[in-house]
Amino acid sequence: MPNKVYDTMKFISLLIAPVCTFIAAIVNIWDIPYGTQIVATIAAADALMGAIVVIAKKIYDKEQTALKSPNKEE
Repeated sequence: MPNKVYDTMKFISLLIAPVCTFIAAIVNIWDIPYGTQIVATIAAADALMGAIVVIAKKIYDKEQTALKSPNKEE
């Protein structure tokens, strides 16, 4: 995954959680139709994106470790 994509996804996933909390509060205060569905959809998308970011980070770290360590081929 390119760094730009990773950074963008990380930023969005870290930003969405507080925004979701805000939306949940506003939806309940103003009785907005389909509020529960809207908030649940945003939260689900955030959870998925967070998982993708964690997986991408693990893959990146593994690749970086492999690049830094010498080959042990005999």
